[in-house]
Amino acid sequence: MHSEVDVVIVGAGAAGLSAAKELGRRGLSHAVVEASHRIGGRAYSEEIAPGAWFDLGCSFLHHGAGNPFVPVAEALGVELNHARAETLSHIRGVRDGRPLTGEDAARFERYFDACDEAIAASVARGEDRAVSEFADMESEFFLPYANLMATMNSVDIDETSAADYAGFKDDDPSLRRDIPVPGGFGSLVAAWGADVDVALNCRVERIDWSGPGAAVETARGVLRGRAALVTVSTGILAAGDILFDPVLPDWKAEAYRGLPTGAMNKIALHFDSDIFGPDGRGFHTTWRDAGDVGLLEADVNGNNIAILYVGGRQGAWLEKQGQQACRDFALDRVAEVFGSGIRKHAGRSIATAWSTEPWTRGSYSCALPGQAHQRRELARPVDGRLFFAGEATIPGAHATCHGAYLSGIRAAEEIAAHLGPR
Repeated sequence: MHSEVDVVIVGAGAAGLSAAKELGRRGLSHAVVEASHRIGGRAYSEEIAPGAWFDLGCSFLHHGAGNPFVPVAEALGVELNHARAETLSHIRGVRDGRPLTGEDAARFERYFDACDEAIAASVARGEDRAVSEFADMESEFFLPYANLMATMNSVDIDETSAADYAGFKDDDPSLRRDIPVPGGFGSLVAAWGADVDVALNCRVERIDWSGPGAAVETARGVLRGRAALVTVSTGILAAGDILFDPVLPDWKAEAYRGLPTGAMNKIALHFDSDIFGPDGRGFHTTWRDAGDVGLLEADVNGNNIAILYVGGRQGAWLEKQGQQACRDFALDRVAEVFGSGIRKHAGRSIATAWSTEPWTRGSYSCALPGQAHQRRELARPVDGRLFFAGEATIPGAHATCHGAYLSGIRAAEEIAAHLGPR
């Protein structure tokens, strides 16, 4: 690990890796340091059973063919499940163990559409209010709507900026495709980033930018660069896990505090046989009027895996209850959709714990009401020496792996323009 380089990159997630590749193409020397034992950040895959991969973090290539990881996968020979790319566009409702059909299903869809239309109208007026202001809380469909929004945004609807939420949606139908990766999105990112030299288990403790350039103090020594690129989550910044000397300006602190890293956890269950059937594959939102609710991904890749998504306060609370409580909760939700007979076929389970993950302190960012503009503020450099990247810095592709990737390219271009040739 060179002690003096053009750029010190803090974090080896998709943003740090793409920045390193782009800086290398531009002839700028760099060093990448990563606190964890692996690269990829919030892109991480594990085998829950032989040949059955589960993505603990990002799992779909959002925005279809426009996603930069599509050509990456093709170049690496990684399979993409294009046949199931419409899975997220239709979510079926299951109320008190019974699938919604006919007029009930139509009313369910109209409620969701009405909420989106009210949000869009507000944003068009230049407002940035909480999503909760646009949902009829007395509706019979409020519970699944609030739950779905918490899983999409990582925080509950009273903490979600309507402008931030609407900014992710796109009217171009070609960008609504969400492509699954059967072998794991995390595995794809790890293969793509394998050629980047990264110092692992190398936590950054302090960044001193009081003199020329930046001195990045790590557990393994000091690295000096003409600039530093910070790609860690807003959760890490807000917790003060990295000290800055001098402290970051108020406008930068306001930016990362306005974009908290929320909790969106997944609980995966592997079954010893196909309990879903060809008509059961896809997404289901299941709820009981008594209060239990869950968003279920059922066997999208044909590997006998059911994945329950839990976000916001529920996601953080359930995480604290432990692995067994998460398994029981998920199994109950699967049984509501596919019947109690599935219980005897349940095998291994994995529950994520992103809100207590020390290297991210959450799953992904969401702007608080009135704070959607902070994504651009977070992306702004400080004094030509501190640059910032990561999914939280890129409006429209925030909360995604490809958003982080694009932010790394953007930051590398900014750094190259500022530093110029040596």
